[in-house]
Amino acid sequence: MLGKALLWASTNPLLAQRLPRYAFVKRATRRFLAGETLDEALNEAARLADSSITGTTTLLGEDLESEEEADAVLEHYLGALTSINERGLDVEISVKPTQLGLDFSVDRTQERIVRLVEASANPVWIDMEGSGRVDATLDIYRSVLAKRSDAGLCLQSYLHRTKADLETLLPLDPSIRLVKGAYNEPASVAFPKKGEVDQNFVRLTKMLLSARASGGKGRPVIGSHDPRMVGETTRLAYELNLKKGNYEFAMLYGIDRAQQGRLARGRHKMRVLLSYGPAWFPWYMRRLAERPANVLFVLKQLIR
Repeated sequence: MLGKALLWASTNPLLAQRLPRYAFVKRATRRFLAGETLDEALNEAARLADSSITGTTTLLGEDLESEEEADAVLEHYLGALTSINERGLDVEISVKPTQLGLDFSVDRTQERIVRLVEASANPVWIDMEGSGRVDATLDIYRSVLAKRSDAGLCLQSYLHRTKADLETLLPLDPSIRLVKGAYNEPASVAFPKKGEVDQNFVRLTKMLLSARASGGKGRPVIGSHDPRMVGETTRLAYELNLKKGNYEFAMLYGIDRAQQGRLARGRHKMRVLLSYGPAWFPWYMRRLAERPANVLFVLKQLIR
């Protein structure tokens, strides 16, 4: 029930306009956002690097009103790539297709992503959004992958279709960041129960790790803060005789920092998603919905 309420809040324009104005709301989110500017995010990436934790940055914001706005996002990311290179950071970018114009033109969105891939010294990741955009995103990814083999894609374990999607992608040696997913979807499209989502997450993790253990070149990136999913990943890797350097963990900035540190100190590849930008409200509500236990954590931060 709480998760559904948070997902509803993430799509409410009135709440998105009003709540971020309140100081207590900004204080609650400060721990989970690297900042509102690229420089703030990169400063945090540099700090994390001292603890052997690498970074992935993403500019928050989804709903655009014009192709011109998509071009502006492209220019922002091109500038971000320049800044990352100048600072010598092991930081990758992850982009939302809707931010680059997916709802206006699939072809132009693909062209913009190709420009980023060609300009980047590091791999570029393509985020997955709501179920209605999966097919277009997969088409774009396949085209981008043909131009740059290290391009990555996010897949969501809560969708019924993801196992079949992954099966069609694995022969291409894709780099996949697996997450649970946090968009509001009907039961006909997504598993309604957390246990089912978790079971599918483990199933998909095994597929990714098995592909790498069999000689695949794609990067399996396991995106979960859930200690059980982390434990299942390390168990499966051990059973497959897969060394730590052949798979990665990805977690959100500010959530379970202790676990992130333990994994990094244990010589696991640990990458943190550093989200930034003024349009943080919908993203933040979905992160809380993804793991409602985070709400209690936020409340604790408010009274500190």
